[in-house]
Amino acid sequence: MKSLHQPVLLQKSLEALNIKPEGVYVDATFGRGGHSRAILNLLGSKGRLIAVDRDLTAQDESKTIDDKRFTFCRNSFDNISIELEKLGLVGKVDGILMDIGVSSPQLDVAERGFSFSKPGPLDMRMDTENGETAAEWLARVDRDTLVKVLREYGDERFPGRIANRIIENRTRTKIETTDQLAEIIASAIPRWPKHHHPATRSFQAIRIAVNDELGQLERVLADTPNILAKEGRLVVISFHSLEDRIVKNFIRDNARTIFKKITKKPLIANEDELEQNPRARSAKLRVAEKL
Repeated sequence: MKSLHQPVLLQKSLEALNIKPEGVYVDATFGRGGHSRAILNLLGSKGRLIAVDRDLTAQDESKTIDDKRFTFCRNSFDNISIELEKLGLVGKVDGILMDIGVSSPQLDVAERGFSFSKPGPLDMRMDTENGETAAEWLARVDRDTLVKVLREYGDERFPGRIANRIIENRTRTKIETTDQLAEIIASAIPRWPKHHHPATRSFQAIRIAVNDELGQLERVLADTPNILAKEGRLVVISFHSLEDRIVKNFIRDNARTIFKKITKKPLIANEDELEQNPRARSAKLRVAEKL
């Protein structure tokens, strides 16, 4: 059964990849396979698609694609070069697509612990078989680090107050559920915008820290010059300013020496897509081509 998940900026992503029917492409963030299925539909019989994801559910979803042109690798996307090395494809990739951040299906499953609106265990890991959970991280993190994470990764307006309240609460009882953490955060914030949950920024910040999302993005971008063939396309969709800034700066810093900018300004969703998928509102797509 095919996934009903519709990825954001799908058509713009496909156009940005400039797909050659016999080319080799990488979906660096397979998720529920929306991009991968669309890419396969544009490939010829000799084309090839390598998909990567560390999420166990993504691996299960990949098994619904029965196509000899398709290979799934369970790994974090900063290890793409390792997987491509095994396949003899380093330097032979015609396009790599990255759809950064947490996916809608992950947010929708309470047991994953990504959402403050769904009571569940405080996990937040992209890979549920490896690494610290958010609960474990919060149980040991020092105040200064927590304040820095909340400020830099969440743009939180009251990082000190929230960090103090978390540390106060964890000395009395373990913080183990999403609703428990959301209540603690809300109790520390004196005011917040209407129609905006007070835990939104802090949950984002903690999730980014637990999964080392920005570090992984920086590492995979650094690998792309070796991964891509000449005229190979780098296509990245980001959902918040921290990610977009890293992508923008990487392309800018390597423009004219390694890459050519294809998009001077990021591509965004049109009104039709926004009506169908509100999550697309914050999506930005940047494209570069290897010289």
